[in-house]
Amino acid sequence: MSASFAHNDAAGPQRPVRVALDAAGGDRGPEELVHGALEAVQQPGVAVTLVGDQHAIAEALGGRPLPEQVKIVHAPGVVGMDDDPVRAVREKRDSSIVAAARLVRAGEADALVSAGNTGATMAAGLFHIGRVPGVDRPAIAIPMPTEDGFCFVVDGGANTEVRPEHLHGFAHMGAVYVRKVFGVDRPRVGLLNVGTEPSKGTKVTRDAYELLKNDPAIHFVGNVEGNDVPAGAADVVVCDGFTGNVVLKFAEGVAATVFQLLRRHVFTGARGAMAGMLVRPGLRRVRGRLDYAEYGGAPLLGIKGAVIIAHGRSDRRAIRNAINAAALAVRHDVPGRIGAAMAARSEE
Repeated sequence: MSASFAHNDAAGPQRPVRVALDAAGGDRGPEELVHGALEAVQQPGVAVTLVGDQHAIAEALGGRPLPEQVKIVHAPGVVGMDDDPVRAVREKRDSSIVAAARLVRAGEADALVSAGNTGATMAAGLFHIGRVPGVDRPAIAIPMPTEDGFCFVVDGGANTEVRPEHLHGFAHMGAVYVRKVFGVDRPRVGLLNVGTEPSKGTKVTRDAYELLKNDPAIHFVGNVEGNDVPAGAADVVVCDGFTGNVVLKFAEGVAATVFQLLRRHVFTGARGAMAGMLVRPGLRRVRGRLDYAEYGGAPLLGIKGAVIIAHGRSDRRAIRNAINAAALAVRHDVPGRIGAAMAARSEE
């Protein structure tokens, strides 16, 4: 059974977690980002710094006063979706994503959330926050719904080409995240492959299989195939970022297509409308399980500060949930726990 998507809040005394929100990233403009932040701070223990053009943020507020848990840092530059991520982070020093990352590096924020250019968020995290000691390649952990819970696919797009030791590291980071944030005592780790037999796959996956199989710190359940991911065969599924991103986009496309086909070919006419009324509550629950907004965003594991990459289409609900995910990662000291896991791995 895969883990239930319920956060583990037993992390001891909580202090306000300061989240730097890239208020210029995303497809929907500052309004959804700003209002998502305002919703997030309605619960105790969260403070948000809106990083972006102060005039655009003020316009998004529409004259609404800022709560004391929210402040603004002016950063007029923007990294666009079509910009080269590394070049933009190096050259656009006044951009919102760079300014937000600098806040984390300076200790003025505990976490970073962005719905903007994914590559730029990764580059800003690497250049301005830095890697956790012992981490060679940070990785994106993508939450994926399963039949009775969820799993994390690691990597979801940060590393298109990997070595066996990178996949081994992804397994450690994903297991730490699921164990500490979601309370899964012994996360099951699977290696995404074209077959379940140890001999299947490329040399990279075969060598990674041996590393994972021989690591007592990892509860390795072997190779898993694509259809095993939604079936909940593992809590953490490791793969290269190219494959993981294809899996993510394919799953999103299938879900959207299925609902579109239902609207076109099932819930039409008088009988279809009646059937739609009967099954609407169940369909809403299914849609909620498949909705990326429910998960908030994907953690970028292996960075010294908590970094959450939100979907480009995130609305205020998704931003609120992304901020919550960042706060939980901070409270459970995910970067520190990953560092400890990597240190133990290097001592083997």
